Amino acid sequence: MLGDADNLIMSNAEYRMFCELLRTRCGLYFDDSMRFIVEKRLARRVAKLELGSFGAYHYYLRNGQGGDDEFACVIDELTTNETYFFRERRQLDALIHEIIPEQLLRKRHAGITTPVNIWSAGCSSGEEPLSIVMLGLEANLRPGIDFRVYASDISSNMLQKCRAGLYREASFRETEPILREKYFTKKDNLNKVSESIRKEIDLIQINLIDRSKVALLRSMDSIVCRNVIIYFDLETKKQVIGTFHDKLIPGGYLLLGHSESLINVTNQFELAQLTDDLVYRRPGLGNEIADPWQTLAKAAIDEVDEPRRKSR
Repeated sequence: MLGDADNLIMSNAEYRMFCELLRTRCGLYFDDSMRFIVEKRLARRVAKLELGSFGAYHYYLRNGQGGDDEFACVIDELTTNETYFFRERRQLDALIHEIIPEQLLRKRHAGITTPVNIWSAGCSSGEEPLSIVMLGLEANLRPGIDFRVYASDISSNMLQKCRAGLYREASFRETEPILREKYFTKKDNLNKVSESIRKEIDLIQINLIDRSKVALLRSMDSIVCRNVIIYFDLETKKQVIGTFHDKLIPGGYLLLGHSESLINVTNQFELAQLTDDLVYRRPGLGNEIADPWQTLAKAAIDEVDEPRRKSR
């Protein structure tokens, strides 16, 4: 069947149909420069299903029994799930050592005993949410009590990999040996994350443009969505960022990838300057409330960082 895949050619009309299907179903955007990649990768699926043509495959995705499951395979074929543990570490440190202590202190001061809710949106195979849990533990924060991590992805295959918790060497390019030794064990030439870490993450399959599914999530204190919206066109970016705004509590934080920006997307967020990073924040805490919190939040950050300073 590989020969059949090599001989398949996608017409202009078929390419436009697939691009529109991807955009409307999940927000993925492909321009003409991506045509060769889309054609070659989808040809593999056409050949595997023995459908014979791109037109038949398009019809199957829209109307065939099992079309929804197959669409998940399309997403896996066309998206790059390139990630690794502790990616953009400085931003994760800001989340752990500044944002969570501030939000936790605000909750406790208001008599709220629930943990700080963090949503890793577009978590791929799980390296990002697992990194958050590990760094939280290293900072003497208590998963499930001080913070709770929710992780979602549109790909069922990626979520299955996260549940399995098995990772190749490429996932550890930024992992300190002491953390790898502490939280992973070798299994069949792979690295298995400790179940005590994996169990602290609530996994759910979510299409970010499916508002009804996103509505099932509780309100979030912080959302981490890094290197995801780069796949969306402007209209979809606005929709997804609007959803994040609605899902965040007033004063909640949005962490995007360092190559991503909300310029020309929305003015619903303000930039917040942390010690070593800039992040977005949903407005809502008036100055008369926010200013006193700065002193309290600093005290909470110092309390979390004290064991680290003593160990140096």
